[in-house]
Parts: sequence; structure tokens; C-alpha cells
Amino acid sequence: MTLWEKIVLCYSRVGGAGLCPAGPGTAGSAVAAIAAHWLFLPLPIPARLAVVIGIFLTGALAAGMAERLLGRSDPGEVVIDELLGVWLVLLPFQESDWRLLLAAFVFFRIFDIWKPGPIHASENWLPGGYGIMIDDVVAAVPALFCVAILRFFHIV
Repeated sequence: MTLWEKIVLCYSRVGGAGLCPAGPGTAGSAVAAIAAHWLFLPLPIPARLAVVIGIFLTGALAAGMAERLLGRSDPGEVVIDELLGVWLVLLPFQESDWRLLLAAFVFFRIFDIWKPGPIHASENWLPGGYGIMIDDVVAAVPALFCVAILRFFHIV
């Protein structure tokens, strides 16, 4: 395996989070929520938007390459899509409060695991790595809605 392939796998696994034997998606989402406090939420909204677009594009390429390298379709250890999903849920919020981070993590995981209706269908909307990424984008929408309601009522 080349150095570039190792870098791509590391990125698509969000470091080592994707290698967690008990729930790599949950581990990737937890890393995303924790890292958001330092790496994402301090940024102004336009920069955050650029970051999530960049993660979608580079994550799709990395996830597609990881599929080829690992010889499996949508390998569980690819969790860059979970990072994208959690950060999309956090995108509009200005403050970095542990309750907000926890709510984003929990609601995103609920919709990412449950995959009701269009979330499940979205897995087939795009080919390869883009298909891996898009269902988490779609799962982030109802999760964001739930977190926004909790925020509106000052619960988080």
C-alpha cells in the first residue's frame, strides 16, 4: 500500500475512529462532535460552509478510494461521512456548549442508524463515495431540525 493510500484511509477513517470494533460510526460521530468544539464551531458561518463542502467533496473521493482499497462497498470503517453529518447539524449554531454537541451527536446517530424514508433511499442517489456521503447529509437535516427545536426552547 502506498503512502497516499494510507493517508486516504486515515482520512476516510477520521484517524482511527473508523477502526473502533464496537460501532465505528458512533465513534466517528463522537470524534466529530468533540473536534467541532475546537476545529469547526469557532469558524464564522461562511468558513464552516466551505469546510462542509470541502469535506463532502474530499470525503466522497476518499470513501470511493477506500471502497476499492478495502474491496467492499460502503465499508463500516469509513466514517468521514459521520463527521460531515455531525458538522452539518452544528453548522448554524454560534456557541459551543456541551449540551449542543451532545444533542447533535445523539440526533444525528438516531437518524443515521434508523434511516427513515428518504435517508435510506438517498444511499442510491449517487454512485461510489458520493453515495456514502449523501445519506449522512440527508440524515443531518431532521437531526438539525430536532436540535434547532431544542435550542429554540432553551433545552440545549
